[in-house]
Amino acid sequence: MRLDKFLSHTGFGSRKEVKEILKKKVVCVNGKPEKNGKKSIDENKDAVSVYGEVVNYKKFVYYMLNKPKGVISATEDKLHRTVIDLISEVDQVPGLFPVGRLDKDTTGLLIITNDGELSHQLLSPKKKVPKLYQAKVAGLMTAEDVLVFSTGVTISGNEHCLPAKLMILETDVESETTLINLEIVEGKFHQVKRMVEAVGKKVVTLDRQSMGGLFLDSQLKKGSYRELTDEELANLRN
Repeated sequence: MRLDKFLSHTGFGSRKEVKEILKKKVVCVNGKPEKNGKKSIDENKDAVSVYGEVVNYKKFVYYMLNKPKGVISATEDKLHRTVIDLISEVDQVPGLFPVGRLDKDTTGLLIITNDGELSHQLLSPKKKVPKLYQAKVAGLMTAEDVLVFSTGVTISGNEHCLPAKLMILETDVESETTLINLEIVEGKFHQVKRMVEAVGKKVVTLDRQSMGGLFLDSQLKKGSYRELTDEELANLRN
């Protein structure tokens, strides 16, 4: 990895800001001052220090993103903005990707990382990792729907979904809409929307609130992100 990229990835600013730091002769590699940002280093073996303090490189990073509408859950796309585009240059590291997908019009919690093993653990059907969604539904959800979902509903394509927990939060008889929470343990294509359609209603808005016990930070605005805390990461791994 180039030295300037290493410094940028470890929180010392943009490439331009890193260049200014290097000019000050305060960066050392293995004890020797280094001004050349293009210098190739081994981030796992070489000792890099700035102002005398050793800089530790993180192999994996974990971000909690509050996904906004209109952004796709992909690493790159020629036509649309992706969730990776929402990560600032300073926080970009090689191999970043979203853990699972949220539809273009779906908002809420999305984990961004470069840790493939954690992603596998969270997405593996065998693990039955719970995901909690809140949705506004066109149509009045009923106690009968709650029962149907609890036993497992069959969706379009004759796919059968595992039992899910449907919670009716608010019912507006006048507008014939319902606010619901739905907890599922799978990740079928458009699953929540197809489950609601299976009982004759339609999802109007959809927001993911939690995944694997990790809840979206209520202080995180749409399109914003932050690193997971050590406690949050430990809980996810468990």
